[in-house]
Amino acid sequence: MSGTEKGKAIAEQVKGKAKEALGRALGNERMTAEGRAEQVKGNARHAKEDVKDTFRN
Repeated sequence: MSGTEKGKAIAEQVKGKAKEALGRALGNERMTAEGRAEQVKGNARHAKEDVKDTFRN
């Protein structure tokens, strides 16, 4: 996995986790849902890179 793509995936996951936690603390369901969505997007990016790595080797 390329370092930049891995970094982007991890950053997206962390950002989503923080947004979800803040949304829960504030009682803001929309922010909580957006945080979960960002985490899923980061997980998908990570999975895509894993698949690319599998086919490279």
